[in-house]
Amino acid sequence: MVPLRDNNPTTTTPYINYLLIAVNVLVFIYQLSLSPQGLQNLFRTAALVPCQLSNTCPVGVDSQLIPEWLTLITSQFLHGGYLHLGGNMLFLSIFGNNIEDRLGHIKYLIFYLTCGVLAGLSQWFFSQNSNIPSLGASGAIAGVLGAYILRFPRAQILTLVPLGFFITTVRLPAYFFLGFWFFQQAFYGVASLQARSNIGMESGGIAYWAHAGGFVFGAILAPFFGIYKRS
Repeated sequence: MVPLRDNNPTTTTPYINYLLIAVNVLVFIYQLSLSPQGLQNLFRTAALVPCQLSNTCPVGVDSQLIPEWLTLITSQFLHGGYLHLGGNMLFLSIFGNNIEDRLGHIKYLIFYLTCGVLAGLSQWFFSQNSNIPSLGASGAIAGVLGAYILRFPRAQILTLVPLGFFITTVRLPAYFFLGFWFFQQAFYGVASLQARSNIGMESGGIAYWAHAGGFVFGAILAPFFGIYKRS
């Protein structure tokens, strides 16, 4: 299932959401300009490497050139490929506008980054000794989704649904679409613990615990940021 749009109008222009999308795209364009070694160095420098945050990396893993805690933020603006970036920005463009409209510009930015940090810590908690970089905006965006399901549970989401060789569109309530998404992430997160899989977008892995953690923290924090009040 792929969301296409929601039916909630906004009363303010979502400047911060546009800015976040622009920054993610510009950083990705910069990534494309790098050599494979340069890109790997960037990931090692600015992505979240769990064992560096835990100070448990094996010998031979380069240390960070920036403080490890700062990678909880910088990793949110790195992506491992076109689909990774495109999927994240699609979700952000659809669901972020309404959350910024409710929280206001500054509180939305703080909320977004905070959810991203807590999502990164959620992934770190389950893979503290991993030396695989974790990166992407999906943890922060999951926080936005957690706020959205809390504030707009019955909003209708126009959704692209593949049916074998055919593709159709249906309108699904947000609580169903996002609830299904959350339980999918949690299920795969538990499965990844059993499989002892590596996490890191550039190696093909998905940080499921960052998604699930970001979603939960987003739902927890949203009321404190004023999700039920119009800015």
